[in-house]
Amino acid sequence: MAETAKVLIQTYRGGPGPRRQLQLVESCRVEDVRAYRRSHPDHVIVSYINTSVEVKAEATFFAPHAMPSKLLIPFPPIKRFCSCRTSILGNYVKRQTGRENMKIWQGACIVHATFMARRLAKARAEHPSALVASHPECTPDVLAMSDFIGSTTAIIQWCASSEADEFIVMTESGVLRSLQKLAPHKRFHFIPNENCNCSECPYMKRNTLEKLRECLRTLEPRVELSAEIMQRAALPLSACWR
Repeated sequence: MAETAKVLIQTYRGGPGPRRQLQLVESCRVEDVRAYRRSHPDHVIVSYINTSVEVKAEATFFAPHAMPSKLLIPFPPIKRFCSCRTSILGNYVKRQTGRENMKIWQGACIVHATFMARRLAKARAEHPSALVASHPECTPDVLAMSDFIGSTTAIIQWCASSEADEFIVMTESGVLRSLQKLAPHKRFHFIPNENCNCSECPYMKRNTLEKLRECLRTLEPRVELSAEIMQRAALPLSACWR
C-alpha cells in the first residue's frame, strides 16, 4: 500500500516496514506473473492492492475490493482474465460476474481463509438477532451464511447505516474502532479463526503507533521506486478510476 501511495503521490516518503513481511505480496511474485503473461498474451491481468508495485506494473488494471466486478463489466464476454488476487476472492468475483474464462491466482489471506463456517454457525446460535457481514475473501460456506458481503469499507458503512443493532463481523478485528466510532450504540462480535484463535492479522499488527511516530520523526523507512516502475504502475492504477 505504501508503494501504491508513492506511485500516486510521488512526493510521498514514508513506509511501514520491509515488504518481505507481507504474506499476500509473497504469494504473488512478479517473476511468476511475467511468466504467465508470456504464456498467455491474450489475457487481461487484474492486480490487487496487496501485490507488489512490480506486479501492478505488469497488470492491465488494478481492482480495489470495492469494485472488481464493476471493472470487468465493460470487457466482452470472450475476453480472458487472470486475477492476481487471493483464490477465494477471485472465485467470488468469477461467480458474481459469471465469467468462466478467468484464471485465479492461488494466493490466500491467512485471516479470512481460516474463518470456519462451524464457528460462524455457533456465533449465530449465541447471537440470534445479529446480522452477519463478511469480507469476500472468506470461504464460500461462510459467505453463504452472510447477510452482507463487501470490502472492509463497505462492511463498516453497511453496519453503521443498518437498522440492526447487533452484528457478527467476518473480517480482521482492526475494523472495530471504526465501527464503534460510527455506531457506538451497536454491538459487534468477531469470531476466532483457525490459525491463532483470534481474528487479527499478525502482519497488520506489525504496524504500531510507535513505528508510526518514528516514521514521522525521521521520515524513515522511505519508499524508493524508480521513475520507470512508477510510470508503468501508474497506468493500471489509474485505470480503475477512469
